[in-house]
Amino acid sequence: MTHTDKALEAWNEVALQLRMILEKPEISKYSTQWEEIYSRAEASNAWFTRDQIRLAAEGILKLLEPEKLISFVRKYGIAGDQEPKNVGVIMAGNIPAAGFHDLLCVSLVGHRLHAKLSSSDQFILPFLVELLRNANSAVADRISFAENLKNMDAVIATGSDNSSRYFEYYFGNKPHIFRRNRNSIAILTGNENEYDLLLLGRDIFSYFGLGCRSISKLLVPEGYSFDNLFESLIDYKHLMQHSRYMNNHDYHQSLYLLSQEPFLTNNFVIIKEDVKLSSPVGVVYYETHSGLDDAMSQVDAIREKLQCVVMKGGAITPGFAQLPNIDEFADGVNTIDFLKKI
Repeated sequence: MTHTDKALEAWNEVALQLRMILEKPEISKYSTQWEEIYSRAEASNAWFTRDQIRLAAEGILKLLEPEKLISFVRKYGIAGDQEPKNVGVIMAGNIPAAGFHDLLCVSLVGHRLHAKLSSSDQFILPFLVELLRNANSAVADRISFAENLKNMDAVIATGSDNSSRYFEYYFGNKPHIFRRNRNSIAILTGNENEYDLLLLGRDIFSYFGLGCRSISKLLVPEGYSFDNLFESLIDYKHLMQHSRYMNNHDYHQSLYLLSQEPFLTNNFVIIKEDVKLSSPVGVVYYETHSGLDDAMSQVDAIREKLQCVVMKGGAITPGFAQLPNIDEFADGVNTIDFLKKI
């Protein structure tokens, strides 16, 4: 039995336990620990609310669906029989458990993972590794958490454009994947119905818009009316109860008023015309297009800055930006191929 076979079995057990925690907490032996995760994570990082942590856990469950996981292993020829190497992974902390996909890939290939957690996200992944340890200690023993990454054979690092210079300086001479800032956009044609726009709200507001797959900009037809969009987004008015989110909204609203820049708002999200791609929390930028061909041309011009493109009838439809498939690699870089070539 190869390491990958053992890892598949172990991660399947993790998925079973996690699903029970979320769906039947009254009979899960880990429910108390999970409740502590909610409390400790939010106390450490106000953006990591119970709802956002649960959303991340549901995304992890999607990645761990047994049939898809087995298909993934077969598709990329993961055998788990190569010599284990030391792989350092510097994880982002913009959304809960942002580094899980990297952790899973390294675990399946069979290398030794040395993960540097973000100070913003210290609790969720160690808990999942503890579940893994209870399922198969030999698989979990290849995963450790470290502050300093020394003597690594390869490095995967996710951060901002500024931190990428740090990555280059310290690890540029190693085999590496360095990920930088990316954003996501949605193309609207005017043919979206109320439900489509409601689902688009999930892509905009999940993780308070802090994820690289969060929609930060819209491409809309010339003369587009935002009335239907605002009407559909009213379901997300609970964001008004989150003080840090609303502080951002109010701050930028005041800024735009002072500078006399035009904008639209429904009192919890601002929609503003702007050529920039990355919008602040509480704000969504937009630009116009003259038709689908023009919209796709605009997308192609900034493709390297995009994580995903949402469009009705497209590869990623409204509501699914934050639920990537297991083979949707971040920044389009195949993590498995990289790990196999170390």
